[in-house]
Amino acid sequence: THIRRLKDIDTPLANFFASGPLLLGNKLGPFLWQFPANMRFDAERFGAFLQLLPRDRAAAKRSANGCEQRLQGNGGTQISGNAPLRHAVEIRHESFLCDRFVELLRQHNVALVVADSAGKWPYVEDVTADFMYMRLHGDVELYSSGYTVSALRRWKKRIEQWTEGSQPDDAHLIVQGPPPRCPTRDVYCYFDNDQKVHAPYDARRLLEKMHLDHELMTEPGAEPEVKL
Repeated sequence: THIRRLKDIDTPLANFFASGPLLLGNKLGPFLWQFPANMRFDAERFGAFLQLLPRDRAAAKRSANGCEQRLQGNGGTQISGNAPLRHAVEIRHESFLCDRFVELLRQHNVALVVADSAGKWPYVEDVTADFMYMRLHGDVELYSSGYTVSALRRWKKRIEQWTEGSQPDDAHLIVQGPPPRCPTRDVYCYFDNDQKVHAPYDARRLLEKMHLDHELMTEPGAEPEVKL
């Protein structure tokens, strides 16, 4: 979510981290920061925002300690350990499609979300961090359409290339050229085409294509069969 359009955000950020997300421990994935379609890119303001984002749990605790009184004592600031934290940014305004935006993300190791939105919002695939973050909202009808076999095959190939530290030859880029060097990258892929309940099925089909479905439950509480 956006925070006051990035104005006076120290306390809102502190409140967010004090509200309990770090209590998820090892189950915590990257933080997604999504900006509305009517919010334009402001390099100075956006750079200040990225500078404030905590890079590890210790920094998140320092931020959380600045929360409002109403959040004190709720347990959310009891953050232990110092594991690194990851952040991803999803943009929806064309003004972000500039070199300076990509430079800022790479400077702070923040991922640019690959957002498939049936053409409604910008679609770009610049590699800006040591991981990739995908949100598949639907390629034909936003939030509603399912992905075809050929579409899932295409995503499989792209995920494999990003995982190997490279990028697709036909990548949609703001800044042309090869990605920053990295031997491997984690890839987070979320299906958000859930209005007609396509998301879980598309996710399962993609996992099957990547041979990552062997430990998935097909029924609640039913452990998968282990093939020896």
